[in-house]
Amino acid sequence: MKRSLFLLFLFSGSVLLAQAPPQMPKPSPELKRLGYFLGRWNIEGEMKPGPMGPGGKFTGTETDEWFPGRFFVISHSSMKSPMGEIRGLSVLGYDPEKKVYTYNGFNSMGEREKATGTVTGDTWTYTDESEYQGKPMKIRVLLKELSATSYTFKFDVAMGGEDFQNMMEATATKAAPPPPAKK
Repeated sequence: MKRSLFLLFLFSGSVLLAQAPPQMPKPSPELKRLGYFLGRWNIEGEMKPGPMGPGGKFTGTETDEWFPGRFFVISHSSMKSPMGEIRGLSVLGYDPEKKVYTYNGFNSMGEREKATGTVTGDTWTYTDESEYQGKPMKIRVLLKELSATSYTFKFDVAMGGEDFQNMMEATATKAAPPPPAKK
């Protein structure tokens, strides 16, 4: 009996050792869709006056690149607005369990933003629910791809159960790539 238990233990151990080691995870196919945003973008738009600040025109740039592993797109932005210069860092990804795109952003005004989104054809829709100055707030961002090098976006807010109001509209245009380096 001891010998058969020993052989069973020995056999089961060799089966476990013969199994392949775990593989590195692979990005889901949905992540490829985020590749649209890669590159440097010039942004021009207008903020509407409201609870989040004064209205006025703004300009900015955004540079997007894959984070190693290609599970996330990292975005660095800089904007000149009526409120001054604002810098931001955001991370775009995809949650395969919830089947939604994810957005987490941080800026030089001390704000943290998060949202989940979907894409249908050429239109991305991101939403979030949070609080602003003690009141419930819903956010909706609509981004429409116009071409491989241009998109528009709208930022809408609904405060305290009211209807959505537009707070910002902008157009982004992909900057020309730099000329190749001379050899």
